[in-house]
Amino acid sequence: MRFSHQREVIKEILYATNSHPTADWVFSKVRMSIPSISLGTVYRNLKQLDYLGVIKTIYDGPITRYDWNNEPHDHFKCKKCGALVDVALSDSSIKENIKDKFNFKVDDVEITLIGTCNKHLKINK
Repeated sequence: MRFSHQREVIKEILYATNSHPTADWVFSKVRMSIPSISLGTVYRNLKQLDYLGVIKTIYDGPITRYDWNNEPHDHFKCKKCGALVDVALSDSSIKENIKDKFNFKVDDVEITLIGTCNKHLKINK
């Protein structure tokens, strides 16, 4: 694949955040460096970066988000503010359990824990 300045800027923006942004968010940041870029160009480059394995696409209900972290990890989603945070769960036996129980080969496991982040917890003492 040949070099693309636009793709590199998009990649740099994604690698500079842990917020799991949407394409619209990425578009607004890229426009600061490349004012003439179109939203369609951002979408095409995000798709290409995902295809190349440089980033991951996360489907959060009807929202598509992007993640630079390609290492196996899971997420915690706050039901109050919608924050999506990387978490590392250590139970790697789930793939084997599914294979043994259902005779189904699991290639990848993505778990999203849903709850309330510490910004929204009310601690009653």
